[in-house]
Formats: sequence, structure tokens, C-alpha cells
Amino acid sequence: MDRFKETKKAGFLGIIGNLFLLIIKGTVGFIFKSQSMIADSFNSAGDIFASLMTFIGNRIASEPQDTSHNFGHGKAEYIFSMFIALSMIVVSFKLLLDSIFVLFYGSNLVFSWLLVIVCIITIIVKLFLYLYTSKLAKKYNNILLEANKKDHFNDCIVTFFTLVSVLFTLVNIYWFDSIVGIGISIWICFTGIKIFTESYNVLMDISIDEKTKEIILDIAHNYKDIQKVDEISSTPVGYQYLVVLTIYIDGNMSTFESHNLADQLENDVTSLEKVYKAIVHVNPI
Repeated sequence: MDRFKETKKAGFLGIIGNLFLLIIKGTVGFIFKSQSMIADSFNSAGDIFASLMTFIGNRIASEPQDTSHNFGHGKAEYIFSMFIALSMIVVSFKLLLDSIFVLFYGSNLVFSWLLVIVCIITIIVKLFLYLYTSKLAKKYNNILLEANKKDHFNDCIVTFFTLVSVLFTLVNIYWFDSIVGIGISIWICFTGIKIFTESYNVLMDISIDEKTKEIILDIAHNYKDIQKVDEISSTPVGYQYLVVLTIYIDGNMSTFESHNLADQLENDVTSLEKVYKAIVHVNPI
């Protein structure tokens, strides 16, 4: 499927791009003692892990259904997105402690225009990755791509403030470098918690959203022979949902007619983007 091929490509590009940024940010950050740049390089290391998890998770999720996994392996996307979230949270705490330490005990940052150049390069690379991944995430509704998209966008914001902190040293304001490092760590943690929560909800079988439920009800009510629709039940199957609903029809309708009606409704509901499969139970009135 194009969905899995494009996600694989996005994961590979993320690994290459973030590896390049890790090397240049880490090298320049440690040479010139910039806490915000060092924090940014750790963020890139986390991004490499995130892209790797996207690559692996997508590979597993792309496996078709089999006798052991009747609804496929789609939930792998959410398991691996949780790994991404946990790695972001762990990295954020390490960066927070380091930045607080530097804030209280002083910074040894040495200004260099090389720091500025690295920031600009990072913003350009990350902006490209964000726009590319954002397009795919919207098209394929993939939480792994969504996690990567947010990560790339966060990096653009983070590196912008890193650039500001570096420029502040031109007027002998060094404490802002540590403040930016603290801000980066909090931002990473917040994003990680948000991704973790989204993945957790799916793995705990959160039901389909209310808007899609309304669409399903509208489809059912378009059938004049359906007199009543019971509450809709659903469970996630990867990025889509298995939907079960019960309809009530005239008890005098023949078995053939009622089953034909149920089949038509199942096909209509299954055609929705968020629905993996619909199952319709028929009860007579």
C-alpha cells in the first residue's frame, strides 16, 4: 500500500536528516559550550530514535491479517508511537536537569557565527521534513507520521529560540541560554505526554469519534426499512475501527431481504475512511 511505502520513506528521510543535524549541532554545541545547542542536539538524537521507531512500527503495521491476527497488525503504529513518546519524556528530564545546573552555576558559552549558521541550517532542514511529513500524516491518518510531524515542528520552534539565545550572547546575556534549554526540555516533555496519551487511548480501545458516529447514523436513517438503530459500538483496528451496530426492521420482512439490507448497510459504513469493517445485527420488530 502507498500508505506504508510513504511512511517508510518518511522514516528513512527522518533518520538521515536528524543524524546530520545531531552531528553538526552536537559538535558545535560542545565546542562553544552552548547549553541550548547541546539540548537541541539531544533532541535530534531523540528524533533519530523516533524516526527509527516509525520505520520499524510501520513495517510491522503493514503486515496483512493472518490466522493469529485477524484484523491485521495496525496497532503496532500506536505501540511504537508510545516508544517515541517515552523516549521524548526521558530526554526532556535529562535536559531539564542539565539546563538548571548551568543556570545556577554559570555558562561557559563562547559566541561563534558557526552556532548561528547551524541554527539556520537546522530550521531549514526541519521545516522541509515538517512540511513533507505533515502532508503524508494528513493524507494517510497515521499516528506515527503525526508524531514525527509534531516533532519536526517542535524542532523548528526550539531551534529558533536556540538561535535567539546565541544572539543574546552578543550583548553579554548568557543566562537566556539556560532558560531556552529549560524551555526546550519542557516543550519536549509536553509533546511526549500528548503523543503517549493518544496512543494509550487507542490501545485501550477508545471508541470512534462522535462525528463519525453521526455520519453512520445518517447513513442508516437513509434506509426507509430501518425503523431503529441501537447504540453504535466500536474498537480500534490500527488507524481504523471495527464498528458494530444493531438495526431494527419489520418482523414480516423475509430473511433474504433483511440480510440483503444488512449487507448494503455494512458496505456503506465500511466505505468510510475511518472504518475498517462494519458488522450489522438485524432484530425484528
